[in-house]
Amino acid sequence: MTKRSFIETAQRTIALEQDAVAALKNRIDDNFTKACSLMLDCSGRVIVMGMGKSGHIANKIAATLASTGTPAHFVHPAEASHGDIGMITEQDVVLALSNSGTTEELLSILPVLKRKGVALIAMTGDVKSILAHSADVNLDASVETEACPLGLAPTTSTTASLVLGDALAMALLEARGFTAEDFAFSHPGGNLGRRLLLKVENVMHAGKDIPVVSADTPVSQSLLEISAKKLGMTTIKNAAGELVGVFTDGDLRRLLDQNKDLQMTQIGEVMTSSFRSINANALASEAAKLMQDNEIYSLVVLDEKQSLEGIVTMHDLLKANVV
Repeated sequence: MTKRSFIETAQRTIALEQDAVAALKNRIDDNFTKACSLMLDCSGRVIVMGMGKSGHIANKIAATLASTGTPAHFVHPAEASHGDIGMITEQDVVLALSNSGTTEELLSILPVLKRKGVALIAMTGDVKSILAHSADVNLDASVETEACPLGLAPTTSTTASLVLGDALAMALLEARGFTAEDFAFSHPGGNLGRRLLLKVENVMHAGKDIPVVSADTPVSQSLLEISAKKLGMTTIKNAAGELVGVFTDGDLRRLLDQNKDLQMTQIGEVMTSSFRSINANALASEAAKLMQDNEIYSLVVLDEKQSLEGIVTMHDLLKANVV
């Protein structure tokens, strides 16, 4: 084969699978609605099953359902015949994938599923197959041709099944009112979970770690507080203990450009009185966006009474993998 042949084969494969996926749109009908209703009303779990390549797709569909608000898991049909069918209860719904609709391992457990009264949704490539007729509802995942030039390796058919499974998962996600925060609870260990769950209070500096000086403190002494707390800034309070401003490394550079006497100049004279702030209960990702939008390095954290509660910096967010 030439390089051109490789490209032509790849393009033909993609075109065949695109056509198969596009054809699915016209088959989203009352059967799809009924399947969604069975899964939505299920008080147990959605049990997804399939053999061979269909099994791999079934496993992925189960994972997608579980992570988007629909309790689900994969049960291997062959293992089900040897005891694992005990994982399936009367409250569950079974989603069975088979391109031919004649997979022996699935057909062999149908009598047990029927006896248990388990609702059965089939996803097949043959609407006249035994599995399709045995199901409470059948989803048509048929394709005209496999991308495999031998017509043997499941390619287009598995792509169609995968897309149809995603369609089910997304329809159920919207029906449940599943939110980004709900998704984060299903992914607490990843970057997405951290971005959606981590709050400012979890990463901010509080108590003695907050740099604070009074408004009448000379700039030279204020720099000692900035250096000691290592946040690149300090907060300034008035005689009543109220927060009145901040002084950052950027303010210092501008002050040096003006040739001010750092020993004689009080910090209150050169501080920034209009500063950005955020609440401790806000998401850390909100703090990151606020800093990025305003091109600043740190934020003052205020409580409901607008009293100083903490400081959060971009470095803190980077350490927490929020940005």
